[in-house]
Amino acid sequence: MIEKILKKYFPMIRTEQEILTEVSQKPALVALYKSWNLEQQKEFLDFCTGVKGCKLLYDPFFKQVMNPDVHPERLEKFLSLLLKKKVKILQVLPNESRMAAEDTLLAMDIVVELEDGSIANVEMQKIGYAFPGQRSSCYSADLLLRQYQRVKTDKQSRQIKFSYRYIKDVYTIILFENSPIECKAISDQYIHRGKTIFDTGLAVHMPQEYIYVPLDIFRGILQNRGIKDELDAWLTFLCEDAPEMIDLLIRQYPYFRELYNEVYKLCGNMEDIMGCFSEALHEMDKNTVQYMIEEQQAQIEEQKGQIEEQQEQLKEKDRQLEEKKRQIEELQRKLDAMAD
Repeated sequence: MIEKILKKYFPMIRTEQEILTEVSQKPALVALYKSWNLEQQKEFLDFCTGVKGCKLLYDPFFKQVMNPDVHPERLEKFLSLLLKKKVKILQVLPNESRMAAEDTLLAMDIVVELEDGSIANVEMQKIGYAFPGQRSSCYSADLLLRQYQRVKTDKQSRQIKFSYRYIKDVYTIILFENSPIECKAISDQYIHRGKTIFDTGLAVHMPQEYIYVPLDIFRGILQNRGIKDELDAWLTFLCEDAPEMIDLLIRQYPYFRELYNEVYKLCGNMEDIMGCFSEALHEMDKNTVQYMIEEQQAQIEEQKGQIEEQQEQLKEKDRQLEEKKRQIEELQRKLDAMAD
């Protein structure tokens, strides 16, 4: 059976009957379980019983394993591989962005200051939102402004004159479970790194950098060629729930067994795991509604643009007809004049 693949690593995994028996003994858990639809109930039972792996992209589970306050070395390793340089986390920054409160789709998940003073924002998105470039640029700008205000206040408190040389890089890292159409258009690439450069080669350093990781595209590539390196291993850990792939990951990189073990220990506390799962579902529902609204707005704007373009084309045709009519009338006048 499929669940035996994971149970050989994690003997604490329970059967479906054991889980349902515990749930049935507590009215609050019964009510919570019944509040989920059949698909959600099955998903919950699948990862608790090892039929599928846990959804590490769910925000509560991700923070359980990757919490930089508890295990900074894990996020440090992941960021080092993504940024292609060794990083060390200096501190976790508070989520104080005004944009986070206004935008349910773009919720800042983990923001850390690195040892060199740069800032990394790591977030997970289950749905690829509309206008990703505009959104991430605004978010990056917000982070940059917060850094500027914090650094300036710090220098002033120590009676040090502020200089823009104190402004360090800001990295906006977005992991998409279901990526936006812009990423889907490049189906053979699963890591997109970007920053502002000048077309003349002007050597001016711009501090804002972006990394998009479309995990749906990564999973498709992974199925064809397997785990090729350590960064692949981390991405597999974050997005893959097939027991066979988790087995392959642990055999190639035994380090991840400890991380999965923490998640399955969490599954042993029914109140906590059901609370985490319910929180994740609630957040996903919010995001789905917002996504649908934005998609409809984008479609309306696109249709409006098409209508305006068609109207302009009709106006141009009318102008052309008027011009032809004028030319015909002018020609007729000349003919009449010649006849006289």
